Amino acid sequence: MIDKRFEPYLNTGKLIPEQDGLRQLITAIQIENQPLVQELNTQIQTIESTRNLIEALTKEVLDETVIINVPFQTDFGRHIQFGKNIYVNKDVFLVDLGGIFIEDDVLIGPRAKLISVNHPLTSRDRHKLELKSVRIKKNAWIGADATILPGVTVGENAVVAAGAIVSKDVPANTVVAGVPAKVIKIIED
Repeated sequence: MIDKRFEPYLNTGKLIPEQDGLRQLITAIQIENQPLVQELNTQIQTIESTRNLIEALTKEVLDETVIINVPFQTDFGRHIQFGKNIYVNKDVFLVDLGGIFIEDDVLIGPRAKLISVNHPLTSRDRHKLELKSVRIKKNAWIGADATILPGVTVGENAVVAAGAIVSKDVPANTVVAGVPAKVIKIIED
């Protein structure tokens, strides 16, 4: 669940200034969550202990069908929402301040990166934050080492090929590949 204090900035183009109370809140949450991320990645974990630590990070209850392999990285931790029957492979990195929403039956390959925060190009605004949610729709598959950039929705049943860098929405029932990712195939079941 997205903290309501961030909603005015979410997907609106409104920027969070560098000197702002929200920046202090972000830092406080990061400091609170860092030991959890460190414990997750430096201690021996079971599926259950991993789930418990992810729940502590996100402040959300995970369905028992969600499997997350370690190491698992997040820079914030509170704005990740998992559906059911999700498999997250090793070394996945979620930059989640802008919100990452992962629907049911999703597969995420090793070293995938989902990024929901950006910075403006103008030098005077570069240290401000722009929040754009990432949405992974039902039954999508994110391949190994793929990168999903801010504001992207990966459609239902879509596949993002290994190593792809996705800067635009991925239509449902397609395969995208390359840098930048482009549709290379329609999936016909």
